[in-house]
Amino acid sequence: MLTVGSADTVAVPPSERFGYWHDLVARESVPMRIHSAHAADFRARAEVISLGEVVLSTWRYPSLDMQRTGTFIRRSDPEMYQFALPLSGQGGLEQERRSNAFTPGSFAIVDTSRPHQSTHQGRSHHEGMLTTRTILVPHGLLPVHPNRISQLLGTSISATEGIGVLLNQFVHQVMTHPDQYHDSDAPLLGTVVRDLMSAMVAQHLDLTDALPIEVRGHSLRMTVKAFIDEHLGDPDLSPGTVAAAHHISLRSLHRAFETEDETVAETIRRKRLDRCARDLRDPLLRARPIHGIAARWGFRSQAHFSRVFTATFGMSPQAFRNDPRAPA
Repeated sequence: MLTVGSADTVAVPPSERFGYWHDLVARESVPMRIHSAHAADFRARAEVISLGEVVLSTWRYPSLDMQRTGTFIRRSDPEMYQFALPLSGQGGLEQERRSNAFTPGSFAIVDTSRPHQSTHQGRSHHEGMLTTRTILVPHGLLPVHPNRISQLLGTSISATEGIGVLLNQFVHQVMTHPDQYHDSDAPLLGTVVRDLMSAMVAQHLDLTDALPIEVRGHSLRMTVKAFIDEHLGDPDLSPGTVAAAHHISLRSLHRAFETEDETVAETIRRKRLDRCARDLRDPLLRARPIHGIAARWGFRSQAHFSRVFTATFGMSPQAFRNDPRAPA
């Protein structure tokens, strides 16, 4: 599995916990001044996954205020952009004379080479520990001119729409299921995160056409696959409707998938069959007729569904449902 670095302040005496956390943030993120009303007994935890030059982190802590001043920057400047996504609580962020809310649902963007400050508190006294997920990426790794990215500092980009959704979901998947990957996957995973970050920033700045072709192609494929997952139940889903939904020609769509192991049509069919196989094995759906399951995932004709399912799994849908030894 991916190597996960973790630290918990409960591992040290209460009087040393806040200092321990201060050092941890400086080592795994960037040095900054931290204030907290809970400094006397600061209980917090961090998990860090390095994907080559891209670093993902999840931080859990009580309410606090943070400030990165010129003094800290001169002391240590890794020249990184940080994209921070709070998962709970509320607060504010300020950089380049821009102030913005620091709330769940949006990536806040800062440049570690410039002064900034933020605050993060619970929405009530009962909320307890707060959680923030962060992405650190070197300046030079994002193929967008620094002058354009500077327009976003101290602002936020939605993590609930557009490319932001894909970035949010992908980082969540890696952070919560590191056991599903190998250490050798880290560079590729880092490339995926970088390309999604680049596409999200470019989309927000209306600069998508200026991205390198390989970055555009990668983000387009991930966007298309997410669209397919969301619309599998639509019987009209096809390469043509996918291309139209993304405002590209059918030829451009096929060209984007030339490096993949399957075409768009094959991806749609495989995903539909996978969902049908899952439902056929679900004991809670045992009473649902097979034609109902097929229709749920976009198959108009039960006869056609039966043919392609049998060709794929080597047995009929009914036999698959009844045979516990059938391949999942």
